[in-house]
Amino acid sequence: MQAAAGQWAAHDPDPATAAQLQELIAAAATDPAELAELLDSFAGNLQFGTAGLRAAMGPGPNRMNKVVVRRAAAGVAAHLLALAQQEQLEHKDAHDADPSSVPPLPYRPRAVVGFDARYNSQAFAQETAAIFTAAGLETFLMPAPLPTPVLAYAVRALECEAGIMVTASHNPRQDNGYKVYLGGRAVAPEARGVQIVAPHDSLIAGHIDAVANTAELGDTSGIEMAADGWHVLGDALIEEYKESVAGLVDATAFPARELRIVHTSLHGVGHETALAVLHSAGFADVHAVAEQATPDPDFPTVSFPNPEEAGAMDLAFALAEKVEADLVLANDPDADRVAVGVLNPATGVWHQLHGDQVGALLGAHLAARGGRARTAGSGTENTGTAQPGTPVFANSIVSSRLLSKIATAAGYGHVQTLTGFKWISRVPSLSYGYEEALGYCVAPEVVRDKDGISAGLLLAEMAASLKAVGRTLFDVLDDLALTHGLHASNQISIRVEDVSDIHNMMARLREQPPAHFDGSPVAELADLSIGTDELPPTEGMAYWTDSGTRVIIRPSGTEPKLKCYLEVIVPVSGAEQLAAAQEETQRALAAVVLDVKAALGLENL
Repeated sequence: MQAAAGQWAAHDPDPATAAQLQELIAAAATDPAELAELLDSFAGNLQFGTAGLRAAMGPGPNRMNKVVVRRAAAGVAAHLLALAQQEQLEHKDAHDADPSSVPPLPYRPRAVVGFDARYNSQAFAQETAAIFTAAGLETFLMPAPLPTPVLAYAVRALECEAGIMVTASHNPRQDNGYKVYLGGRAVAPEARGVQIVAPHDSLIAGHIDAVANTAELGDTSGIEMAADGWHVLGDALIEEYKESVAGLVDATAFPARELRIVHTSLHGVGHETALAVLHSAGFADVHAVAEQATPDPDFPTVSFPNPEEAGAMDLAFALAEKVEADLVLANDPDADRVAVGVLNPATGVWHQLHGDQVGALLGAHLAARGGRARTAGSGTENTGTAQPGTPVFANSIVSSRLLSKIATAAGYGHVQTLTGFKWISRVPSLSYGYEEALGYCVAPEVVRDKDGISAGLLLAEMAASLKAVGRTLFDVLDDLALTHGLHASNQISIRVEDVSDIHNMMARLREQPPAHFDGSPVAELADLSIGTDELPPTEGMAYWTDSGTRVIIRPSGTEPKLKCYLEVIVPVSGAEQLAAAQEETQRALAAVVLDVKAALGLENL
């Protein structure tokens, strides 16, 4: 291990991680904790998948660092060139071409690279641009730390074959990541500007393995890097994104703008862009949480920079109470997600809405708008005020079943997908999609991915229009419950130190399947790893009971956690029954939580 680590340190292009590794080698000789860290840092190569790369920063092949990023960039570049070459081979005239010759590429692949404000993000992005340029790609680099939705927009607006976003989104401060989008001529039209799926992930991983197969660990001398030649984008594209998103509001049907908003970017990169969009759309009364408005990779005011985590929105709620706000919007650090806070009129306490509640509210609002958000000359391949055909709503299998009822009632199509926007965004004729983890795609013709800025804007439009007639978002949720039944969701996450614990818990579910939840027998179960005609295989188990309760248990794709998604439905026949139905859903969810823990062998957790 010392020899392997020594090789890595000798080749490491980053003096900081090289020094860190030397200190770790020395400390590991006497400190078992440091030895465990060293062993884990070199426990194989960090795996590239449909989520790209995401891990703690540090030295070694199992961490995020310049060596791993250089190899990833070289792998992506090789894949893009191979796709272009494949297109040429598929379309060449076999009679006129010389079979022994290598035909010229039919096009020069284009790529755009963005980054957030985490430690090393800009350096990783710049090295990616240098490697792409040296490989022959026409490369664009974002000029500053910017939201992920701006990068996703740029992939389509610039007609790029690929987009790279260096971000760990809402992960802890020590992490960073490498997210890959494909577009342009590399994929089919419905997949342009969408995160990668199979087989692209495994093909890129193969190219990465090829460049990582060096005589000594950490050697990247075989990866060519250009000194210059990429294009640093100016403000024009960023302004196009802001204008396109601000243009989504419908000032004719929903003219109200009297709304006091509190916004927080949780020390991320969303502050300037989100406020610019809100102001441009006519929402002038916006108060930012000053302590969290400036990008800070240490995330000093939150334990985890994730608006789903307890306490993350406390400062926003304190400010909302102080200024007597109507709505709180919280973006995660790369601003592709949004959390919503509202004052509960029954309790007088600020309350964060569940992701499924926000998903249903946006679905109801878009249905009131005719099924789609309007666009204002976005510069993408789909512009104008509407798309032809019937609108289609989509959400992931772990999200609430309420959206399908909203879509059906409006005469729209509805599609259920696997978890992740790499699947939701691929739904044909998609007009709106969401997943319960605070991700919402309200304008796929602008950003074919989750976008916390555009979703936040439409929520502000909805809240302002309701306020103008003396109603609230809670009133709409009550209306939906009266029409479709009260749908209540919850999620429990079980974080583990040893990832083998996740495998053991999933094995237990298959060997000893639960017979009931909250006293209701399991009427149907599905092993999601087998797949169906509608869904490709994914690790997970799903259960439906006679009473309509649904439980889905799956490993997280980005963190060492087992995630359990619960939903209960209680019919409501009249407004006078709403309070009792809400109490019943909370009782039922609490009972299901206990049953899930028992099924996993975690009764004492």
